[in-house]
Amino acid sequence: MHEQQSLTIRRVRRVLEERLRPAVHSDPHPLGIAAHTVGGEPIPVAEGLAGPFTPFEIGREWGRAWDTTWFRVTGRIPASFAGRRVEAVVDLGFDAAMPGFQAEGLVYLADGTPVRAIHPRAQWVPIDAAGEVEFFVEAAANPVVLDAAAPFRPTEQGEWDTAGDRPLYRFARADLCVFEAEVFELVHDVEVLLQLAEQLPDASTRRARILRALDDALDAVDLQDVAGTAGAARAVLAQPLAAPAEHSAQRITAIGHAHIDSAWLWPLRETVRKVARTATSMTRLLDEHPEFVYAMSSAQQYAWLRDERPEVFARVKAAVADGRFLPVGGMWVECDAVLPGGESLIRQIAYGQRFFREEFGIECRGAWLPDSFGYSGALPQILAGAGFEWFLTQKMSWNQTNRFPHHTFWWEGIDGTRVFTHFPPMDTYESQLTGAEIARATRQFAEKAAASSSLAPTGYGDGGGGTTREAIARARRLADLEGSARVAWETPDAFFARARAELPDAPVWRGELYLELHRATYTTQHAMKQGNRRSEELLRQAELWAATAALRAGRPYPYEVLDDVWREVLLLQFHDILPGSSIAWVHREARERYARIERTLRGVIGDALAALGVGIGGDAVLVNPATVPQRGVPAGGVGVGSAPVARRAEASGDGFVLSSDHVRVVVDAAGRIVSARDLATGREAIPAGLAGNLLQLHQDFPSQWDAWDVDAHYRGRYEDLTGRAHLDGDAVVVETAFGASSITQRLTLSDDGRTLEIDNTVDWRETERFLKLAVPVDVFTDEVTAEAQFGHHRRPTHENTSWDAAKFEQHAQRWFLLAEPGFGVAFLSDSTYGFDVTRREHQGRIVSHARFSMLRAPRYPDPRTDQGTQRMRFGLVVAADVRDAATAASRFTAPAVEAFGGDVRPLVEVAGAALSAVKLADDRSGDLVVRVYESTGGRAAASLTIPAGDLVRADLLERPGESVPVVDGTVQLTLRPFEIATLRVRG
Repeated sequence: MHEQQSLTIRRVRRVLEERLRPAVHSDPHPLGIAAHTVGGEPIPVAEGLAGPFTPFEIGREWGRAWDTTWFRVTGRIPASFAGRRVEAVVDLGFDAAMPGFQAEGLVYLADGTPVRAIHPRAQWVPIDAAGEVEFFVEAAANPVVLDAAAPFRPTEQGEWDTAGDRPLYRFARADLCVFEAEVFELVHDVEVLLQLAEQLPDASTRRARILRALDDALDAVDLQDVAGTAGAARAVLAQPLAAPAEHSAQRITAIGHAHIDSAWLWPLRETVRKVARTATSMTRLLDEHPEFVYAMSSAQQYAWLRDERPEVFARVKAAVADGRFLPVGGMWVECDAVLPGGESLIRQIAYGQRFFREEFGIECRGAWLPDSFGYSGALPQILAGAGFEWFLTQKMSWNQTNRFPHHTFWWEGIDGTRVFTHFPPMDTYESQLTGAEIARATRQFAEKAAASSSLAPTGYGDGGGGTTREAIARARRLADLEGSARVAWETPDAFFARARAELPDAPVWRGELYLELHRATYTTQHAMKQGNRRSEELLRQAELWAATAALRAGRPYPYEVLDDVWREVLLLQFHDILPGSSIAWVHREARERYARIERTLRGVIGDALAALGVGIGGDAVLVNPATVPQRGVPAGGVGVGSAPVARRAEASGDGFVLSSDHVRVVVDAAGRIVSARDLATGREAIPAGLAGNLLQLHQDFPSQWDAWDVDAHYRGRYEDLTGRAHLDGDAVVVETAFGASSITQRLTLSDDGRTLEIDNTVDWRETERFLKLAVPVDVFTDEVTAEAQFGHHRRPTHENTSWDAAKFEQHAQRWFLLAEPGFGVAFLSDSTYGFDVTRREHQGRIVSHARFSMLRAPRYPDPRTDQGTQRMRFGLVVAADVRDAATAASRFTAPAVEAFGGDVRPLVEVAGAALSAVKLADDRSGDLVVRVYESTGGRAAASLTIPAGDLVRADLLERPGESVPVVDGTVQLTLRPFEIATLRVRG
């Protein structure tokens, strides 16, 4: 017999899509529709159910962007449906290719009981009652902001005020149908075998036999009576479906999941509803499929359910207790993993685990960050220090240049701590368990020579939806199928335990996980970066002064206020808010929230200082909120202090000179730094013939992902901007105009005379431009040191390999450093994270060319990104090393504040280590918690002076451990490079 495999495949595809799938729901009977449109914000469920409703016709348009329409759906089950499974099919006007990115709805019964969500890939509603049918759909008219047909085009639909009044959807269908269970099963018999055959080699015996069986099965189907003949077709396919997998077949752990972005192309308020919709559907699937397990991350999303949809939360809580709805990740949100400070990353876990512990009586055992844009090398120590045993992501599969070499491995952080890590080789966090995905995971799994286990988060994500009954049907057939990996539902903890046993000598990856994509997120939406940095700093100060006031003056510690603010800051660190990659609505709300956070924290600080006698009269004093001494006042103390060092600003020839006893800076008439000399050594930092404070404006139009990406080709076209400088008191002021924008810079020397401060106020009116501030330095090095959480990263500045070249845009916390033995220049920033460094030949020698990334102007998804006035401050420290950079950064971001009052002795004094936090314990016991770390990358002998009490080492969640001796109020600690130490003092 002649075999025509391609013809069989085409035949099967067509019959499957055009005859079998449509036959799953038979005998449609139209349902009646009435509608109640709600403009603006969503209303409570009870109000939505109450109407008023008016008649609504199938085919009619509905849904202005971001509006909600409540549909009342009514009908009567025909007598002919008796004894059969009945479902309603509701199509709000869906595009099957866009689940989670368009209209969606949550179905309720008349008594307010949630039933399940409907979305493009799940349009069915179970009908459990007999006789009369009535249910309601809370339908959200979410606009398609990311159009698959024309992605990344500017749109005004990302903000309520600009989205327009045009209805976006046309109600397509509302029918009462019979669910043909045998047809449903046939669809998945055919689909799984077809997809498997398509992945097998053309000459494979297994492929040939599957295709023969599919041909025979379709011959058994009467296309005019699919339901009546589906059983016969299934009988033909029973044999190829029963053939067991090979002994060496890989094992794929399927975990139900919906990676729901807490905000992105929809506002926060809509995410609340996305979570409710998805959780409702998933708890129902758990009831219907005993083998299924479902995992959901982000304590914030559970908290939304608890507070705003308690009827859904009750179902979730019951499923968690049953061990099948699985809280994972242990964090407040799936945060960005490079931009938040170290304390923020710890608090993400502390607040996440506290929520899961208090609400469900559990703690998560691993970190779950599948979609963040790179991962700091500080994370392994943070995760391990909080008690985590494993880490999961898949984002590194998005690398543009280099393929990451491992899928299951030990990730070693900057301090040497290792955490067991898995990257799903399927390269997705929303698998549908298709044949192509299973084959990809099998083919790509890097450790297949020694291990067989990989993981597949399964379900529609980003905008929610979760796992479908179709995916569960596929998994059932893939449990033990010849030619395929074995698929089984399993918990993440069980998977990681088996994977670790399979690979006792797993490979090791050392250092940060730098994502070779989305590098522009270090810069886009400057207000997000500024708000985060400012909030983190104010939180540190608020905790410090509140703890001091509590223990010194008896003022009640503001636990509730600080908890609320921390949760808000942690939410805004979500990996599409802080990186600046959300719609305009999200970023507008975030700016408003940051402003409220700042007001609240300044109030906490002011109240605490007042309790300590500061700000209510007395002598002139300095309040030092920094972690290092300033002007003679110790860190965390208040005292008279000393005057700033002498600094001079004067005209000189065609330019200007800023000088102190430590440094002399020459600025030319155009505002460029032509000299920066360390007076102690005479060493010049600026190469002769070059100039710093050079503003450079680049064309910036990436190939895709506008807000996220800056492509290397942006460097090919730019303009050097020229300003005009003049003297204004102790500052050189530089004014620069370009296009419709302008910049005013104030160049001054810091109070200690060591840091050149550049205060930039930008009126930014550009589109698709990237603004940089360049400072070339006469430093011979092939690496840059960039501050990370609790330490620093060292990265190459050369391009020897593709891995080196891919790091053309980098990130740092508050500082980065270019240094050669005996001399370096530190670069400080109060509110930005992005920068780049290149090595260039100049006058026969190599110099380092450093640039701060200031502002971008992408048009998608926010068409007016960063438009308006932006302010950021930079600093240059000549003749600096790592310790100098860290010290200067602390003073730069937390300058001493003049006030009136008396002296306040620091609550804690630290020498030989960096201070991260001084606070009262989260458990409200009144214990003092102090966190320090080694910041230079070497071993340290640290000493701490602390209040009297029993002292213990604690983990990062403040759980007490071993006792630490205290001698005369002083504690001696030996710290490893970059080690974090948390101490707890019991009063």
